[in-house]
Amino acid sequence: MAAPEAAPGAAPGLRFHDVVSADGTRLRAWDNGAEGPTVLLCNGLGTNPWAWPALLDPACGVHVVSWQHRGTGGSERPADPDHTGIDAFVEDAVAVLDDAGLDRVPAVGWSMGVNTAFELALLHPDRVSGLFAVAGVPGRTFGSMLGPLGLPRLLNEAVTVNAARLARRAGPVLNPVARRLPVGPRAIAALSHSGFMLPVADAEVAARAVQEFLTTPLDWYFHMALRTHQHDRVPLSRLDVPAAFVAGRWDLLAGTRDMRTAAERMRDAEYVELRGSHFLPLEQPGEVHTRLLAFLARLDGNEEPGA
Repeated sequence: MAAPEAAPGAAPGLRFHDVVSADGTRLRAWDNGAEGPTVLLCNGLGTNPWAWPALLDPACGVHVVSWQHRGTGGSERPADPDHTGIDAFVEDAVAVLDDAGLDRVPAVGWSMGVNTAFELALLHPDRVSGLFAVAGVPGRTFGSMLGPLGLPRLLNEAVTVNAARLARRAGPVLNPVARRLPVGPRAIAALSHSGFMLPVADAEVAARAVQEFLTTPLDWYFHMALRTHQHDRVPLSRLDVPAAFVAGRWDLLAGTRDMRTAAERMRDAEYVELRGSHFLPLEQPGEVHTRLLAFLARLDGNEEPGA
């Protein structure tokens, strides 16, 4: 393991280091440096630590280990460009756990990271003690998109998959534009009133999260998104760990109906719906964090949540 490297900006405990996954891909792993029960964060596709401002507070009471997805945030692209779907992300999650010396921990997932967390629990049940899902569904994510519009699932999937294919093709043209976008508090304020995202708790932190996200070439991002689209629904009846689902009422990327029914299909799962969009960790960081702490306390009544 390479020596930890401090992160710039207002995140004093955040450290990055390199981890090698099973196929030899070098990943940029990170750790928030906080004390408390340890969780594995399976982040949203192509996102970064700044998408979770509550977890960057040294006093947050949760020790987080995570990583940057393949080809983003300092992580290498794999030798096989198609090895970028959920199965590859599960391999990466195992590599991060092994590197940190963690045997079994709760997995926190956001957005497409929910797919990763649930697939990890399915393939490696000995490594996951609980599942905390934020604004994400355990499989067939594209069919869950556009939920607030009330469209049929097959139409949702056709629209969103074709949009992703178009964006992938247009990526080389759009990349220079995306890198030059003036992302600051004013841009975040405009985005927060677009309906896609609602007002955030800290515009400067949200701007940092968006700036970091836009460093990933859009053609590569949508290539990964389309690979994750091939991930089918996780058979929830085969998962036997406590779970909690936190949904955003106006989420255009992970429908509340699918999150609620997923919770209903699990033996020991809770479901809550917050007034927010897909970006709950930025919009309601305090509320999401309070619910995470409550979930970890619930796990602690059964077994030690950290390792």
